[in-house]
Amino acid sequence: MLLSSSRLGLAAPLEAFRPPAQFISGSRPDQSEGARILQTFQQAGISGYYWLAFELRVMPRQGADRTIIGELHGGRNALGPISRLTLPAAAGEQRWLLQSGPQPTTWQWLGGAGEPTALTSNESLQAIAGSELTPFDLQMPFLYWTDFIYEGVAKVRGRPAHSFLLYPPTDQSTSPMDLTGVRVHLDTEFQAFMQAELLGTKGAITKTITILNLKKIGEQWLPKSIDLRNHLTRAKTRLTITAAALALTLPVSIFAPTDLAKPAPVVPGEQRQPL
Repeated sequence: MLLSSSRLGLAAPLEAFRPPAQFISGSRPDQSEGARILQTFQQAGISGYYWLAFELRVMPRQGADRTIIGELHGGRNALGPISRLTLPAAAGEQRWLLQSGPQPTTWQWLGGAGEPTALTSNESLQAIAGSELTPFDLQMPFLYWTDFIYEGVAKVRGRPAHSFLLYPPTDQSTSPMDLTGVRVHLDTEFQAFMQAELLGTKGAITKTITILNLKKIGEQWLPKSIDLRNHLTRAKTRLTITAAALALTLPVSIFAPTDLAKPAPVVPGEQRQPL
């Protein structure tokens, strides 16, 4: 599966369509308060370097389910959150380097393919191993888009959540074509990401990314299960974190694009905690 713009139902370039805000209380809430909430969230995240093992359960609308395993090394640098995704495969590993923040970049390395290559914003919407997960979903560059409207506090999965409607940059070199907006919900109590709705033509929801549950390791809350649902094909992928290691000492070089062709260091078994 290729989760391209056409697969998401996002046809040819749209002319500056902006999905309208849906103010929860019926009136426009304090936008400066919304900006403060979003900025606080942008500065949060997992402390230090970390490692996650995960399973991707691919659930197409038709056909048998299948499971893909992988791992992710993550941390933070001067530009924002950064992560390195690895999928082992019989024909060779596949790896991605995802720099998030105000200036997102994505790199990909395919086993035996030589040097890593930088992906365009549209290429970041391509599926990972035929699942509904994409580099864009993991990177979440929309959390740093500066053009947004705070819609107020909504109920999401039975919990109060701050609702934001974020609009992509007008520069198509930094924003996927035909994506008209992303609605994001943040838990009001934990300031944690809960859900994102990707909006396409005329503001229709094309995909949702939903945190199903969390797991606490020490003082750190981690997402345990995440659903990615394609609203057009009705296919779904569930990402489940199976183990984690926190507060790691990792070489900074593993997050350099030039080192993506090299394997990441193995995390010792005694540092891994099952979730």
